[in-house]
Amino acid sequence: MIIKLEDVGIRYIIGNLQYIGLKDYAIQRIRGHYKATEFWAVDGVSFELQQGDFLGIVGSNGAGKSTLLKSIAGILPPTRGSMTVEGNIVALLELSSGFDRELTVRENTFLRGAILGYTREFMRETYPEIIKFSELEDFQDWPIRQLSSGMKARLAFSIASLVKPDILILDEVLSVGDGPFKKKSQAKMREIIDSGAATLFVSHSVSQMRKMCSKVLWMHKGKQMAFGDAGEILDLYEEFAEGKRRRRIRRKKANSKI
Repeated sequence: MIIKLEDVGIRYIIGNLQYIGLKDYAIQRIRGHYKATEFWAVDGVSFELQQGDFLGIVGSNGAGKSTLLKSIAGILPPTRGSMTVEGNIVALLELSSGFDRELTVRENTFLRGAILGYTREFMRETYPEIIKFSELEDFQDWPIRQLSSGMKARLAFSIASLVKPDILILDEVLSVGDGPFKKKSQAKMREIIDSGAATLFVSHSVSQMRKMCSKVLWMHKGKQMAFGDAGEILDLYEEFAEGKRRRRIRRKKANSKI
């Protein structure tokens, strides 16, 4: 066992603080008038993965897929249930975000490495490899804000893919950059997957999942609908999605007649 989730729930507290301001928030709390609502982005998810498993996670927008990945990656602690994650993780999520705009490419590389848990010595040794792989040799002392989003994504990917992880997390990411770099990033991810890492992959492409995944988790509005063999679960998901599509068409036709 490398990942085990038991009845995991992740809750957000939603209020109107951004609209009323801190002073009004404090007054409303004292008077007992402040209202906040709970939103369970993930509600009751349980599954287990072994080394070498390739899990696809499917569901419509708002199903809780990305939130679940962030929790497994250690970014969001679960509100309820238990989660066991063994081994080191490479999470390719929102690649071009999280850099300090005013720091240089070199400084951001060491900062991102520290956030991922790499030692300074390790970063010194591997920094030349990172820059070469990201094809940013001529931009090392540029402020990161002067780079395109594609260049920042290449740098983030190069830093994250340095180690051979036990767990690889991909959120709608199968390649990075354009042209030759896209092929290079695909080859690097395939190398990590073939090394035996347990892989979790979010995508809206059912055909990709049929080709790549051994298991599938189907989520809908935060809840686990099904988990198991990829072909079986994807058949159920496509049947459900087709039913929803037909119902939408019928509603549109009915409304057009009114």
